[in-house]
Amino acid sequence: MAKRISIFLTEAEGKLARIIWREAPMSSPELVALADRELDWRKSTTYTVLKKLCNKGVFSNRRANVTVLLTPDEQKARESRGFVEDAFGGSLPRFVSAFIGNGKLTAEQAAELQRLIDEHEDGSEEGKPNG
Repeated sequence: MAKRISIFLTEAEGKLARIIWREAPMSSPELVALADRELDWRKSTTYTVLKKLCNKGVFSNRRANVTVLLTPDEQKARESRGFVEDAFGGSLPRFVSAFIGNGKLTAEQAAELQRLIDEHEDGSEEGKPNG
């Protein structure tokens, strides 16, 4: 069975990712120089972490050119979906219930959630109870 690559960024990956998102596109030697200056990392550390980020599909490093494949918001969304999958079996209602806990939604929050539901509802009858 193949090992599953985590979509979540480690602390080190997050540090390098923030530099890349801020500066990309750039050459990998430029990234090494930035990581040395800002993170006090050696060249080998930078390339090891960059390779992990590329394997996760966040960045590309082709011909010594580092480019962005996922924006910070896209990566956050990907991690959020992964969290809901892992922690709540993919159930968004279970996640929202746990997130709210014993608290209450404001009218504005409830309206925003309803707007999002309406906007993203697929409209099919699949999964709806027969009435």
